[in-house]
Amino acid sequence: MLNIQMLNQFYGESHTLWDVSMAIEPGVCTCLMGRNGVGKTSLLKSIMGLLPCRSGSIRFDGTELTDKDASYRARIGIGYVPQGREIFPQLTVAENLMVGLPARRDNIRTIPEFIFELFPVLKQMLQRRGGDLSGGQQQQLAIGRALCLDPKLLILDEPTEGIQPNIVREIGDVIQRLNKELGITVLLVEQKLPFARRVGQNFVIMDRGRCAATGAMGDLDDNLIKKYLTV
Repeated sequence: MLNIQMLNQFYGESHTLWDVSMAIEPGVCTCLMGRNGVGKTSLLKSIMGLLPCRSGSIRFDGTELTDKDASYRARIGIGYVPQGREIFPQLTVAENLMVGLPARRDNIRTIPEFIFELFPVLKQMLQRRGGDLSGGQQQQLAIGRALCLDPKLLILDEPTEGIQPNIVREIGDVIQRLNKELGITVLLVEQKLPFARRVGQNFVIMDRGRCAATGAMGDLDDNLIKKYLTV
């Protein structure tokens, strides 16, 4: 589904991503892991067209994306929940959800009911401003907004960061349901190892801007954890 080959990205003269290559399998959850500052968020932003790439290839369902803008990537079915959620605090929950609708390929302009099946609290708060929600509720809103565009690939950047444990469990349940029932592919940046092992089928570890290890989640052993993940 998503194939990245020899991707290089720079911030000014600082070389951030070094020959990154990976393949994301359709219909599963892949966890992108690594210590802080190794390039995980830069990679996600590059996939979304929010950062320019110096060289390399990003292909989604066979389509080359490196020359396409972020809005095009949303229209072809890539949803993105950035770190920190970035909802619109002055807009209502309903208005936040509707932001994603114009990118839908089927021209539906109403909020899909399944969003409220996944996150019932959002239906109860449709007229509340996004900024008045708790952190966990805002995260649910951010995921719901991304799902409103009917993505084939959902990219999540640390969705459990700063979230209360009961909401973390709910988000894990939602990710598993998206995979198993809806066939949505998920690429997830996650620091919490128990959560990653619960929801992920595959892993990719980054270190110093490079892909250091990949495999099935069952192959994430103590040696890899000690070498690349422990602080």
